[in-house]
Amino acid sequence: MISEITINKPEPFLPEQPLPQFNRSINVKRTIRGLEAGKPIMITEFYSNGLQLLKELQMHLKEKFPGDSFTEQRAYRSAFRELSSLIYIKIVDHQLNVKKAPSIGWLEKLYPENKSFLLPFTKVQGLNSAWQWNLNGITLPVLRNKIHPYYGVYFPTRFDHLILFDNWLKRYEGPKKSAIDVGIGSGVLSFQMVKHGFQKVFGTDTNPNAIVGLTETLGDTKLSRKIDLDFAPLFGKFEKQTELIVFNPPWLPASQEMDTNDEAIYYNENLFPEFFAAAKKRLLPDGKLVIIFSNLAEITNATETHPIEKELAEGGRFKLVNCLKRKVKGASDKTKRDQNWRGEEMVELWELTGV
Repeated sequence: MISEITINKPEPFLPEQPLPQFNRSINVKRTIRGLEAGKPIMITEFYSNGLQLLKELQMHLKEKFPGDSFTEQRAYRSAFRELSSLIYIKIVDHQLNVKKAPSIGWLEKLYPENKSFLLPFTKVQGLNSAWQWNLNGITLPVLRNKIHPYYGVYFPTRFDHLILFDNWLKRYEGPKKSAIDVGIGSGVLSFQMVKHGFQKVFGTDTNPNAIVGLTETLGDTKLSRKIDLDFAPLFGKFEKQTELIVFNPPWLPASQEMDTNDEAIYYNENLFPEFFAAAKKRLLPDGKLVIIFSNLAEITNATETHPIEKELAEGGRFKLVNCLKRKVKGASDKTKRDQNWRGEEMVELWELTGV
């Protein structure tokens, strides 16, 4: 099955004509004006030239978007994403074709048949970071072993929601024959459930990289016999009723068309209604539905509607057993994400049961 899944990866770029080159002798402001006019450029000579151009671009855009509100920060990120996507770097024989560049194992793993092509510089940065995380692993306070996230798979940089779930699992006194982890991602919640004695966990995800990465991680270990995967939305092939369903959905409503990297962060308007309808069919009469969420959308004014509260008020399918909350601490040092608007964030664990 895994061999049939197409992995999400940056698309190789093969320009019909050679791109203009950027090096230390090129005027940066003129280059940025060219980017704003939609003209791509290729980094040459040193890897650091790309870092310098991105730094100058960030400074330029911060002058255009000086505010630090959530809305202005989103506009800044959108502009940076658009312009930085026009900055390319060349790959030859799975190595970056510049001096003093990092060696990135994903280039050979994800592009085995591509000998010479271009990628956006920011995508290469992402590949490099993801390779280091995969190679060195990420330590989480709720697991004994490190996780080694696959490229393109979201992994937690904050741990409060994981600690909240771990504390809930410690107090859970129901049966532990099976559980379903909807949107398994890097597998942390499933690993936690196995650690706390669940015999079988069924995990689904719409991100092919999550399924391929976890399949490689599990290999033929003991965990591979406890965790069953399906590349599918919501509950996928897992039709049998279970005593526990766990869902850690995106925490922000989508305000624009999403790319694949946004699906772990932003949810569309159909996600929760479809999830609750499907969850009602999969949950045993005395089973528990646990949803890990946040007040992030509320404190950023992204929406006035809390999807879980809305379901409880209008759905008629579930009732509230408990809602646990925990204040969010600072992010892991593995991330450089902007923190200034998250000071009031609380993570939430909603425990529901059927009516």
